[in-house]
Amino acid sequence: MWVCTALSGARTPAQLRRVLLLASRHCGPAAASFSASAEPSRVRALVYGHHGDPAKVVELKNLELAAVGGSDVHVKMLAAPINPSDINMIQGNYGLLPKLPAVGGNEGVGQVVAVGSSVTGVKPGDWVIPANAGLGTWRTEAVFSEEVLVGVPKDIPLPSAATLSVNPCTAYRMLVDFEQLQPGDCVIQNASNSGVGQAVIQIAAALGLRTINVVRDRPDIQKLTERLKNLGADHVITEEEIRKHEMKNFLKDVPQPRLALNCVGGKSSTELLRHLAPGGTMVTYGGMAKQPVIASVGLLIFKDLKLRGFWLSQWKKDHSPDQFKELILTLCNLICRGQLTAPACSQVPLQDYQRALEASTQPFVSSKQILTM
Repeated sequence: MWVCTALSGARTPAQLRRVLLLASRHCGPAAASFSASAEPSRVRALVYGHHGDPAKVVELKNLELAAVGGSDVHVKMLAAPINPSDINMIQGNYGLLPKLPAVGGNEGVGQVVAVGSSVTGVKPGDWVIPANAGLGTWRTEAVFSEEVLVGVPKDIPLPSAATLSVNPCTAYRMLVDFEQLQPGDCVIQNASNSGVGQAVIQIAAALGLRTINVVRDRPDIQKLTERLKNLGADHVITEEEIRKHEMKNFLKDVPQPRLALNCVGGKSSTELLRHLAPGGTMVTYGGMAKQPVIASVGLLIFKDLKLRGFWLSQWKKDHSPDQFKELILTLCNLICRGQLTAPACSQVPLQDYQRALEASTQPFVSSKQILTM
Protein backbone atom coordinates (compact mmCIF):
# COMPACT_ATOMS: atom_id res chain seq x y z
CA MET A 1 0.00 0.00 0.00
CA TRP A 2 3.05 2.31 -0.28
CA VAL A 3 1.61 3.94 -3.40
CA CYS A 4 -1.50 5.12 -1.55
CA THR A 5 0.68 6.34 1.33
CA ALA A 6 2.84 8.31 -1.09
CA LEU A 7 -0.20 9.65 -2.96
CA SER A 8 -1.73 10.81 0.31
CA GLY A 9 1.41 12.84 0.98
CA ALA A 10 1.57 14.36 -2.50
CA ARG A 11 0.40 17.96 -2.66
CA THR A 12 0.98 19.04 -6.28
CA PRO A 13 0.24 17.49 -9.71
CA ALA A 14 3.98 17.13 -10.31
CA GLN A 15 4.37 15.19 -7.05
CA LEU A 16 1.44 12.97 -7.99
CA ARG A 17 3.01 12.20 -11.38
CA ARG A 18 6.32 11.25 -9.76
CA VAL A 19 4.57 8.89 -7.33
CA LEU A 20 2.76 7.04 -10.13
CA LEU A 21 5.96 6.83 -12.20
CA LEU A 22 7.73 5.17 -9.27
CA ALA A 23 4.72 2.91 -8.79
CA SER A 24 4.94 1.70 -12.38
CA ARG A 25 8.60 0.80 -11.80
CA HIS A 26 8.39 -0.84 -8.41
CA CYS A 27 4.90 -2.26 -7.86
CA GLY A 28 4.82 -6.03 -7.71
CA PRO A 29 2.31 -8.17 -9.57
CA ALA A 30 -1.37 -7.91 -8.73
CA ALA A 31 -3.20 -10.57 -6.77
CA ALA A 32 -3.01 -13.98 -8.43
CA SER A 33 -6.72 -14.07 -9.20
CA PHE A 34 -6.30 -11.02 -11.45
CA SER A 35 -2.82 -11.65 -12.85
CA ALA A 36 -2.22 -11.15 -16.55
CA SER A 37 -0.72 -13.80 -18.76
CA ALA A 38 1.12 -13.42 -22.06
CA GLU A 39 -0.18 -16.80 -23.23
CA PRO A 40 -2.69 -16.60 -26.10
CA SER A 41 -6.27 -17.08 -25.07
CA ARG A 42 -9.72 -16.90 -26.60
CA VAL A 43 -11.18 -13.40 -26.54
CA ARG A 44 -14.79 -13.30 -25.36
CA ALA A 45 -16.78 -10.11 -25.82
CA LEU A 46 -20.30 -8.74 -25.44
CA VAL A 47 -21.21 -7.53 -28.94
CA TYR A 48 -24.28 -5.83 -30.42
CA GLY A 49 -24.90 -5.64 -34.15
CA HIS A 50 -27.80 -3.21 -34.07
CA HIS A 51 -29.43 -0.85 -31.59
CA GLY A 52 -32.27 -1.94 -29.35
CA ASP A 53 -33.12 -3.56 -26.03
CA PRO A 54 -29.76 -4.65 -24.52
CA ALA A 55 -31.32 -7.91 -23.33
CA LYS A 56 -32.17 -8.76 -26.94
CA VAL A 57 -29.30 -7.37 -29.00
CA VAL A 58 -26.22 -8.07 -26.85
CA GLU A 59 -24.52 -11.43 -27.45
CA LEU A 60 -21.44 -13.13 -26.01
CA LYS A 61 -19.14 -13.88 -28.95
CA ASN A 62 -15.60 -14.99 -29.71
CA LEU A 63 -13.37 -12.35 -31.29
CA GLU A 64 -9.96 -12.46 -32.88
CA LEU A 65 -7.29 -10.49 -31.03
CA ALA A 66 -5.59 -7.88 -33.19
CA ALA A 67 -1.82 -7.92 -33.62
CA VAL A 68 0.14 -5.59 -31.33
CA GLY A 69 1.61 -2.71 -33.32
CA GLY A 70 4.45 -0.43 -32.29
CA SER A 71 2.24 2.00 -30.37
CA ASP A 72 -0.25 -0.60 -29.14
CA VAL A 73 -0.92 -2.17 -25.75
CA HIS A 74 -2.32 -5.66 -25.21
CA VAL A 75 -4.66 -5.47 -22.23
CA LYS A 76 -6.34 -8.22 -20.25
CA MET A 77 -9.55 -6.70 -18.90
CA LEU A 78 -10.15 -7.34 -15.21
CA ALA A 79 -13.51 -5.69 -14.56
CA ALA A 80 -15.95 -3.35 -16.32
CA PRO A 81 -19.16 -1.80 -14.97
CA ILE A 82 -22.53 -1.39 -16.65
CA ASN A 83 -23.41 2.31 -16.63
CA PRO A 84 -26.61 4.04 -17.80
CA SER A 85 -24.62 5.55 -20.68
CA ASP A 86 -23.67 2.03 -21.79
CA ILE A 87 -27.35 1.07 -21.94
CA ASN A 88 -28.23 4.29 -23.79
CA MET A 89 -25.47 3.68 -26.32
CA ILE A 90 -26.77 0.18 -27.07
CA GLN A 91 -30.28 1.58 -27.41
CA GLY A 92 -28.99 4.20 -29.83
CA ASN A 93 -29.96 7.08 -27.54
CA TYR A 94 -26.59 8.65 -26.81
CA GLY A 95 -24.47 11.52 -28.09
CA LEU A 96 -21.66 9.17 -29.14
CA LEU A 97 -22.43 5.98 -31.06
CA PRO A 98 -19.69 3.59 -32.23
CA LYS A 99 -19.73 1.92 -35.62
CA LEU A 100 -21.66 -1.36 -35.57
CA PRO A 101 -21.07 -4.12 -34.74
CA ALA A 102 -19.56 -2.86 -31.50
CA VAL A 103 -18.35 -4.19 -28.17
CA GLY A 104 -20.30 -2.75 -25.24
CA GLY A 105 -18.85 -0.89 -22.30
CA ASN A 106 -17.12 2.48 -21.91
CA GLU A 107 -15.34 2.01 -18.60
CA GLY A 108 -13.25 -0.58 -16.77
CA VAL A 109 -9.78 -1.55 -15.67
CA GLY A 110 -7.33 -3.93 -17.28
CA GLN A 111 -3.81 -5.21 -16.82
CA VAL A 112 -1.13 -4.75 -19.45
CA VAL A 113 0.03 -8.04 -20.99
CA ALA A 114 2.41 -6.76 -23.67
CA VAL A 115 3.40 -3.48 -25.32
CA GLY A 116 4.62 -2.40 -28.73
CA SER A 117 8.18 -1.30 -29.39
CA SER A 118 7.41 2.44 -29.18
CA VAL A 119 5.27 2.34 -26.02
CA THR A 120 6.91 4.18 -23.12
CA GLY A 121 4.10 5.10 -20.72
CA VAL A 122 3.09 1.65 -19.50
CA LYS A 123 4.67 -1.78 -19.12
CA PRO A 124 3.44 -5.37 -18.62
CA GLY A 125 1.72 -5.75 -15.26
CA ASP A 126 0.50 -2.14 -15.04
CA TRP A 127 -3.18 -1.35 -14.52
CA VAL A 128 -4.82 0.89 -17.11
CA ILE A 129 -8.23 2.49 -17.65
CA PRO A 130 -9.74 3.94 -20.86
CA ALA A 131 -9.22 7.62 -21.54
CA ASN A 132 -12.11 7.79 -24.02
CA ALA A 133 -15.61 6.41 -24.40
CA GLY A 134 -16.52 3.88 -27.07
CA LEU A 135 -13.52 1.55 -26.70
CA GLY A 136 -15.63 -1.47 -25.78
CA THR A 137 -14.57 -2.74 -22.35
CA TRP A 138 -16.95 -5.68 -22.00
CA ARG A 139 -14.39 -8.22 -23.24
CA THR A 140 -11.71 -10.44 -21.82
CA GLU A 141 -8.82 -8.95 -23.81
CA ALA A 142 -8.14 -6.20 -26.33
CA VAL A 143 -5.39 -4.34 -28.13
CA PHE A 144 -5.62 -0.58 -27.66
CA SER A 145 -3.47 2.34 -28.76
CA GLU A 146 -1.35 3.66 -25.89
CA GLU A 147 -2.85 7.14 -26.32
CA VAL A 148 -6.34 5.98 -25.27
CA LEU A 149 -5.15 4.49 -21.95
CA VAL A 150 -4.32 6.01 -18.57
CA GLY A 151 -2.27 4.19 -15.94
CA VAL A 152 -3.59 3.88 -12.37
CA PRO A 153 -2.04 2.50 -9.15
CA LYS A 154 -2.46 -1.25 -8.71
CA ASP A 155 -3.07 -1.00 -4.97
CA ILE A 156 -6.38 0.82 -5.16
CA PRO A 157 -9.44 -1.48 -4.85
CA LEU A 158 -10.45 -3.20 -8.09
CA PRO A 159 -14.05 -1.81 -8.03
CA SER A 160 -12.66 1.72 -7.53
CA ALA A 161 -10.34 1.35 -10.51
CA ALA A 162 -13.10 -0.15 -12.67
CA THR A 163 -15.51 2.72 -11.94
CA LEU A 164 -13.00 5.59 -11.91
CA SER A 165 -13.11 7.14 -15.37
CA VAL A 166 -16.78 8.16 -15.71
CA ASN A 167 -18.84 8.92 -12.61
CA PRO A 168 -16.19 10.32 -10.24
CA CYS A 169 -14.77 12.45 -13.07
CA THR A 170 -18.23 13.82 -13.82
CA ALA A 171 -18.88 14.53 -10.14
CA TYR A 172 -15.57 16.32 -9.60
CA ARG A 173 -15.82 18.53 -12.66
CA MET A 174 -19.39 19.61 -11.87
CA LEU A 175 -18.42 20.51 -8.31
CA VAL A 176 -15.46 22.68 -9.28
CA ASP A 177 -16.18 24.07 -12.76
CA PHE A 178 -19.50 25.93 -12.47
CA GLU A 179 -19.51 27.79 -9.13
CA GLN A 180 -16.63 29.00 -7.00
CA LEU A 181 -17.75 27.10 -3.92
CA GLN A 182 -16.04 27.51 -0.57
CA PRO A 183 -15.97 25.18 2.46
CA GLY A 184 -19.33 25.38 4.19
CA ASP A 185 -21.24 26.08 0.97
CA CYS A 186 -24.12 23.79 0.04
CA VAL A 187 -24.92 21.66 -3.01
CA ILE A 188 -28.28 20.06 -3.76
CA GLN A 189 -28.67 17.09 -6.11
CA ASN A 190 -31.21 14.51 -7.25
CA ALA A 191 -30.48 10.88 -8.21
CA SER A 192 -28.25 10.94 -5.15
CA ASN A 193 -28.01 7.16 -5.02
CA SER A 194 -26.57 6.96 -8.54
CA GLY A 195 -22.88 6.39 -9.21
CA VAL A 196 -22.37 10.10 -9.83
CA GLY A 197 -24.53 10.97 -6.82
CA GLN A 198 -22.46 8.85 -4.45
CA ALA A 199 -19.26 10.34 -5.84
CA VAL A 200 -20.67 13.87 -5.41
CA ILE A 201 -21.40 13.17 -1.74
CA GLN A 202 -17.87 11.95 -1.05
CA ILE A 203 -15.96 14.51 -3.10
CA ALA A 204 -18.08 17.34 -1.69
CA ALA A 205 -17.32 16.15 1.85
CA ALA A 206 -13.60 16.04 1.01
CA LEU A 207 -13.85 19.66 -0.22
CA GLY A 208 -15.70 20.76 2.92
CA LEU A 209 -19.03 21.23 1.12
CA ARG A 210 -22.44 20.31 2.52
CA THR A 211 -24.91 18.29 0.48
CA ILE A 212 -28.70 18.00 0.30
CA ASN A 213 -29.44 14.70 -1.41
CA VAL A 214 -32.79 13.94 -3.02
CA VAL A 215 -33.78 10.32 -3.71
CA ARG A 216 -36.93 8.50 -4.77
CA ASP A 217 -38.99 7.04 -1.94
CA ARG A 218 -38.71 3.26 -1.56
CA PRO A 219 -39.43 0.51 0.98
CA ASP A 220 -35.84 0.54 2.32
CA ILE A 221 -35.51 4.33 2.45
CA GLN A 222 -34.09 4.29 5.99
CA LYS A 223 -31.37 1.84 4.99
CA LEU A 224 -30.50 3.96 1.96
CA THR A 225 -30.45 7.14 4.06
CA GLU A 226 -28.01 5.58 6.51
CA ARG A 227 -25.75 4.37 3.70
CA LEU A 228 -25.60 7.80 2.04
CA LYS A 229 -24.95 9.52 5.37
CA ASN A 230 -22.12 7.06 6.01
CA LEU A 231 -20.62 8.31 2.74
CA GLY A 232 -20.79 11.88 4.04
CA ALA A 233 -24.27 13.13 3.07
CA ASP A 234 -25.53 15.92 5.34
CA HIS A 235 -29.22 15.59 4.45
CA VAL A 236 -31.17 12.90 2.59
CA ILE A 237 -34.77 13.65 1.58
CA THR A 238 -37.24 12.07 -0.81
CA GLU A 239 -38.76 13.55 -3.96
CA GLU A 240 -42.08 13.71 -2.11
CA GLU A 241 -40.63 15.50 0.91
CA ILE A 242 -38.90 18.22 -1.08
CA ARG A 243 -42.27 19.29 -2.53
CA LYS A 244 -43.85 19.84 0.90
CA HIS A 245 -44.24 23.28 2.46
CA GLU A 246 -42.40 22.06 5.56
CA MET A 247 -39.18 21.94 3.56
CA LYS A 248 -38.78 25.69 4.04
CA ASN A 249 -38.45 25.16 7.78
CA PHE A 250 -36.20 22.14 7.27
CA LEU A 251 -33.78 24.11 5.10
CA LYS A 252 -33.82 27.39 7.02
CA ASP A 253 -30.73 26.37 9.02
CA VAL A 254 -28.89 25.22 5.89
CA PRO A 255 -27.12 27.65 3.54
CA GLN A 256 -29.11 28.04 0.34
CA PRO A 257 -27.45 25.88 -2.31
CA ARG A 258 -25.52 27.77 -4.98
CA LEU A 259 -25.17 24.66 -7.12
CA ALA A 260 -27.76 22.05 -8.11
CA LEU A 261 -26.90 18.85 -9.98
CA ASN A 262 -29.73 17.37 -12.03
CA CYS A 263 -29.78 13.84 -13.45
CA VAL A 264 -33.58 13.40 -13.56
CA GLY A 265 -35.38 16.30 -15.27
CA GLY A 266 -39.13 16.94 -15.05
CA LYS A 267 -40.64 17.96 -11.72
CA SER A 268 -37.53 16.87 -9.84
CA SER A 269 -35.37 19.43 -11.63
CA THR A 270 -38.01 22.14 -11.05
CA GLU A 271 -37.78 21.50 -7.29
CA LEU A 272 -34.00 21.80 -7.37
CA LEU A 273 -34.33 25.18 -9.06
CA ARG A 274 -36.88 26.33 -6.50
CA HIS A 275 -34.39 25.80 -3.68
CA LEU A 276 -31.36 27.37 -5.38
CA ALA A 277 -29.90 30.59 -4.01
CA PRO A 278 -30.25 33.73 -6.17
CA GLY A 279 -27.66 33.66 -8.95
CA GLY A 280 -27.14 29.92 -8.49
CA THR A 281 -26.51 27.34 -11.20
CA MET A 282 -28.24 24.08 -12.04
CA VAL A 283 -26.12 21.65 -14.07
CA THR A 284 -27.96 18.90 -15.94
CA TYR A 285 -25.97 15.77 -16.77
CA GLY A 286 -28.74 13.18 -17.24
CA GLY A 287 -32.44 12.73 -17.89
CA MET A 288 -33.64 9.64 -16.08
CA ALA A 289 -37.29 10.78 -16.08
CA LYS A 290 -37.16 11.34 -19.86
CA GLN A 291 -38.96 14.64 -19.24
CA PRO A 292 -37.78 18.17 -20.09
CA VAL A 293 -36.30 20.56 -17.58
CA ILE A 294 -38.99 23.12 -16.73
CA ALA A 295 -37.88 26.46 -15.28
CA SER A 296 -40.44 29.10 -14.39
CA VAL A 297 -40.02 32.57 -15.82
CA GLY A 298 -40.09 34.03 -12.31
CA LEU A 299 -37.12 31.93 -11.15
CA LEU A 300 -35.07 32.95 -14.15
CA ILE A 301 -35.92 36.66 -13.94
CA PHE A 302 -36.11 37.36 -10.22
CA LYS A 303 -33.48 34.87 -9.01
CA ASP A 304 -31.21 35.11 -12.08
CA LEU A 305 -30.65 31.35 -12.09
CA LYS A 306 -28.34 29.77 -14.64
CA LEU A 307 -29.03 26.51 -16.49
CA ARG A 308 -26.01 24.59 -17.76
CA GLY A 309 -25.27 21.13 -19.09
CA PHE A 310 -22.32 18.78 -18.63
CA TRP A 311 -21.08 15.84 -20.68
CA LEU A 312 -17.71 14.33 -19.76
CA SER A 313 -16.96 13.36 -23.38
CA GLN A 314 -17.29 17.01 -24.41
CA TRP A 315 -15.09 18.10 -21.50
CA LYS A 316 -12.39 15.73 -22.74
CA LYS A 317 -12.65 17.18 -26.26
CA ASP A 318 -12.19 20.67 -24.83
CA HIS A 319 -9.20 19.73 -22.65
CA SER A 320 -5.86 18.05 -23.22
CA PRO A 321 -5.10 14.38 -22.40
CA ASP A 322 -2.72 15.60 -19.70
CA GLN A 323 -5.57 17.49 -18.02
CA PHE A 324 -7.63 14.30 -17.93
CA LYS A 325 -4.66 12.44 -16.44
CA GLU A 326 -4.36 15.13 -13.78
CA LEU A 327 -8.04 14.61 -12.97
CA ILE A 328 -7.50 10.87 -12.61
CA LEU A 329 -4.50 11.47 -10.33
CA THR A 330 -6.58 13.80 -8.16
CA LEU A 331 -9.27 11.14 -7.78
CA CYS A 332 -6.68 8.43 -7.05
CA ASN A 333 -5.37 10.65 -4.30
CA LEU A 334 -8.86 10.83 -2.77
CA ILE A 335 -9.19 7.03 -3.01
CA CYS A 336 -5.85 6.54 -1.29
CA ARG A 337 -6.90 8.94 1.48
CA GLY A 338 -10.06 6.91 2.04
CA GLN A 339 -12.22 9.85 0.91
CA LEU A 340 -13.62 8.21 -2.22
CA THR A 341 -14.91 4.66 -2.51
CA ALA A 342 -16.61 2.78 -5.33
CA PRO A 343 -20.42 2.70 -5.35
CA ALA A 344 -22.14 -0.33 -3.89
CA CYS A 345 -21.62 -3.00 -6.53
CA SER A 346 -22.25 -6.62 -7.47
CA GLN A 347 -19.50 -8.45 -9.33
CA VAL A 348 -20.94 -10.70 -12.04
CA PRO A 349 -18.95 -13.10 -14.27
CA LEU A 350 -18.95 -12.08 -17.93
CA GLN A 351 -20.87 -15.21 -18.97
CA ASP A 352 -23.75 -14.15 -16.70
CA TYR A 353 -24.11 -10.83 -18.54
CA GLN A 354 -27.85 -11.26 -19.10
CA ARG A 355 -28.48 -11.24 -15.36
CA ALA A 356 -26.28 -8.16 -14.98
CA LEU A 357 -28.00 -6.29 -17.83
CA GLU A 358 -31.42 -7.06 -16.40
CA ALA A 359 -30.42 -5.86 -12.94
CA SER A 360 -28.99 -2.65 -14.42
CA THR A 361 -32.33 -1.63 -15.87
CA GLN A 362 -34.47 -2.37 -12.81
CA PRO A 363 -35.78 0.51 -10.64
CA PHE A 364 -34.49 1.02 -7.09
CA VAL A 365 -31.44 -1.20 -7.62
CA SER A 366 -28.77 0.22 -5.34
CA SER A 367 -25.95 -2.00 -6.56
CA LYS A 368 -23.93 -1.25 -9.70
CA GLN A 369 -23.29 -4.32 -11.84
CA ILE A 370 -19.59 -4.94 -12.54
CA LEU A 371 -18.63 -7.59 -15.08
CA THR A 372 -15.54 -9.61 -14.12
CA MET A 373 -13.50 -11.31 -16.81
